[in-house]
Amino acid sequence: MNRRLPEIVLGAALCFFVIACAVQGSPFERAQVPQGNAVIYVYRPYSYFGSLLRPSVTCGEETARVGPGGYRAFVVPAGHVLCNVQTETTDEVEIDADPRVYYIREQIGWGILTGHAHLDPIDTDEAQAEIQKCCVLEP
Repeated sequence: MNRRLPEIVLGAALCFFVIACAVQGSPFERAQVPQGNAVIYVYRPYSYFGSLLRPSVTCGEETARVGPGGYRAFVVPAGHVLCNVQTETTDEVEIDADPRVYYIREQIGWGILTGHAHLDPIDTDEAQAEIQKCCVLEP
């Protein structure tokens, strides 16, 4: 029997596992936003680290799970908006939303039992370069 067969099978399984972890969907598109509302894009650049974690992100009244390489557009009324994510710990971002576009990058950091999710408000120029590589999270 070929001694390399287990290595080949393990390698193929690993490749399938890595490919299967990224969000599948349409490439980035701007959301249609009714007048007087704000849009908050929560996106998560692809990273193998923490790729199995998809913690729930809540912005305003909506909740979604954003996987690695994915994004979600939250359309919210102008005013005070709280976005949060929870794993072992909770991380929050408060926005006094005007009718415009906001970007929040979700990242997974080291934790004790599971990775910790962090939400970081990002400036428009940096976010637009990163979000172009993400796929929409279908509702």
